[in-house]
Amino acid sequence: MLCLPKSEPKMSKFWSQVVRDLDPYVPGEQPRDKRYIKLNTNESPYPPSPKVIEAVRGAVGGDLRLYPDPTARDLCHTLARYYGLEAANVFVGNGSDEVLALAFYAFFKQGAPIRFPDVTYGFYEAWCGFFEIAFEQIPLDEGLQIRVEDYVHPCGGVIVPNPNAQTGRLLGLEAIEALLQSQPLRVVIVDEAYIDFGGQTAAGLVGRYPNLLVVQTYSKSRSLAGMRLGFALGQPELIEGLERAKNAFNSYPIDRLALAAGVAAIEDEDYFRVCRDKVIQTRQWTVDEVKKLGFEVVPSSANFILIRHPGFAGRDLLEGLKARGVLVRRFGNERIVDHLRVTIGSDDEMAAFVQMLGEVVG
Repeated sequence: MLCLPKSEPKMSKFWSQVVRDLDPYVPGEQPRDKRYIKLNTNESPYPPSPKVIEAVRGAVGGDLRLYPDPTARDLCHTLARYYGLEAANVFVGNGSDEVLALAFYAFFKQGAPIRFPDVTYGFYEAWCGFFEIAFEQIPLDEGLQIRVEDYVHPCGGVIVPNPNAQTGRLLGLEAIEALLQSQPLRVVIVDEAYIDFGGQTAAGLVGRYPNLLVVQTYSKSRSLAGMRLGFALGQPELIEGLERAKNAFNSYPIDRLALAAGVAAIEDEDYFRVCRDKVIQTRQWTVDEVKKLGFEVVPSSANFILIRHPGFAGRDLLEGLKARGVLVRRFGNERIVDHLRVTIGSDDEMAAFVQMLGEVVG
């Protein structure tokens, strides 16, 4: 299906046509009070590494009057060492959302439509509207899995989330390579926001494929959603393209505190592994428990699960949980309208969630 940016009714005479036509991304509910168990935005249930807190405190001082390093040199070198690459292979931005938006602008305005799944991260469609990029949404299969063979035809570029942002399903590296080989003249972005929870990063393929851009975030497995840090890994010509786009928009996207936090988070590998492994363990426990309640669960390699109950509408489940103090996420896409996406929280939070879910289905 070929899709162009959606058109909405004019809301203000001062808006540009582009803004009138936008279909903006809608983030998960962010309650101001503390009475909810918040399982709707895929944040980590665990705090950042103590070394991150120490590094941020150490960065607070008189130097905040100065601009941060526009090249993010120390952070780029730290990430390069971690992934076995060179600093020239690394780009950092204000969250992976900014990195991805710059990549859309730098690489996807090619005339031909780009491709991404029909059930996936909602920002992809929003960015296409913002940058006036034509796109095709490729249906997932009946098991809500990406079929690489559907992406092999010439197009303006491809972005695949791995694991997928709304389903949690994972593609193996052999599938990623097949995709890269099928699109040698266009950029293939692999959005790895959730890769640490059960997959193998495609970072090791960067040296072999000049059309590969791997994008990751600190928001999930590094417990830094509030700091806004993301990065891309690719060959130097792609990184230079991102730098050009960034410096035409904002030369200083990463502040001094975030730069310090980013280095410390990567260097504290032990803390990262403990928190990540705990999320994976809790995910499996949660899957087992919700299946006992009659729910179907899409196989997940992310820090969330996608579930549905054949006897209940998704809206009723969502509202029943919210009434009991639990926030989860439901999407309007008709293919998953009766599914709930549930972030994996702490053991206590998930035990409470299972209890409340049991009450809802009665």
